This record gives sequence, C-alpha cells and structure tokens, in this order.
Amino acid sequence: MREVQFTILGEPRGKGRPRFAKRGNFVKTYTPEETLNYEAYVKMCYIQAANGIKLEGAISANITCYYSAPKSVSKKKREEMLCGDYPCQKKPDMDNIVKSIFDALNTIAFDDDKQITQMFVEKVYGEVPRIEVRLTEMEQTDEIH
Repeated sequence: MREVQFTILGEPRGKGRPRFAKRGNFVKTYTPEETLNYEAYVKMCYIQAANGIKLEGAISANITCYYSAPKSVSKKKREEMLCGDYPCQKKPDMDNIVKSIFDALNTIAFDDDKQITQMFVEKVYGEVPRIEVRLTEMEQTDEIH
C-alpha cells in the first residue's frame, strides 16, 4: 500500500464554471485561466511530494481544507473558530474543491479519478490557509462474481 501526502498552500479554491464565447457561428467552451493556473499549482505540489509515485488500483482520499478565520471577528471568537468550536461554512463548496484537485491530478497521481473509491473531506478554520491531501492505495481484494 503506497501513500502520498501533500499540502496546497493558500485559501482553498474550487473548480471554476466553464465559460462560453461566441466565435463566428460557433460557441467555444473554455476553462477560466484562474482555474487552469490553480490546477497547475496543485500538480506541482503533488509532483514535489510524490517522488515519481503514480497510484494504482482503488484509492482512498482524505482532504482537509483549512480556511483563515474572518478578520472581523473578536479574538475570543477567532480562538474558538481555530479550536473547532464553529463549523466552517465558507465558500467554495467542498465538491468544487475536490473536483479541482482530482482534475489536476488525473494522469499525474493516478490514471483516472474513477479510481477514487473512498473519500473524506473536511472544512475547518486554521492559522495557515491550505489544503492537506492524503491519497492511499487501498488493499486489493479478489472479487468473487
């Protein structure tokens, strides 16, 4: 069982919605440049941590998104947020964060994100905004059919 852990520094970001542009009689669909740049950064973070490892088979993903506490809150409330007393409900949505990470890692960390068969995702407040990702190859069991 192999495992790769890496950190994506900065406020968690989600996958941007596709954009559309009319070119003559055709409509072109494209991914926003901001999303492309973020996905390139995620790839770089993985490559630096993985030492050439490409995961195989079924994969378990554990993703923790750390958000900075709002500056407008009191010191006491900030401490409570950092201790986990307040659930983090900041944007973006978890599913958009996961989509951005897995799309970036396709063909780099694994052949296809369909290999992710188990996932735990959490949003919390933290001193340093970041996303911590742990990908683990799951034990292969012989299926009986």
